[in-house]
Amino acid sequence: MSATTSEPEPGLRERKKAATRQALHEASLRLAFEHGPDRITVEAIADEAGVSRRTFSNYFANKEEALFYGDLQRMRLLAGMVRERPASEPPWAALSGAAESFYRRLGDLDPEWIARSRMVRRHPSLAAAQVQTFAALEREISAAVAARVGPGDPFGVRGQLIAATFLAVLRVSLNVWLERRPEISFWDLARDSLAEAGRGFA
Repeated sequence: MSATTSEPEPGLRERKKAATRQALHEASLRLAFEHGPDRITVEAIADEAGVSRRTFSNYFANKEEALFYGDLQRMRLLAGMVRERPASEPPWAALSGAAESFYRRLGDLDPEWIARSRMVRRHPSLAAAQVQTFAALEREISAAVAARVGPGDPFGVRGQLIAATFLAVLRVSLNVWLERRPEISFWDLARDSLAEAGRGFA
């Protein structure tokens, strides 16, 4: 991974805002696990986090955003790792390398994350919100890929196809791993799937 300029530490106000956002996210998860995502409200999440309904609205538009905040943060980290890959790497190699670094850093998938992923698949409304979250990441990934593809892709079609395929491979690999729980790690399954899909972009 190439060297990057370190960003300044956030100030007290930013840290407080981040802590409030994280508290709302964690409160939404607790309530969703206890009562089911369809039975929780924004008011209940705000009460659980010890803030007002107005404060909740300053951070999230709805309960789905609060529930998926952790996923969005992880996805932004992944997108950042893609941008930091060496400029000489082809797009698919950069994406695969970033994914490996990301999942090695993330470590084993924790039981709470697995439980939430399964919960998402049981509730169509949450599944739709997850798709929107992935769409936001796809735009970031597409922009990073476009910088590597260069003038050979004037309309950005190839960049978007590569980004969409990359995220689809990760999503399908995760679904298969959650459903079948094979005797290999999620990353081992995803790595093999990325290698197979990447032959079309070599």
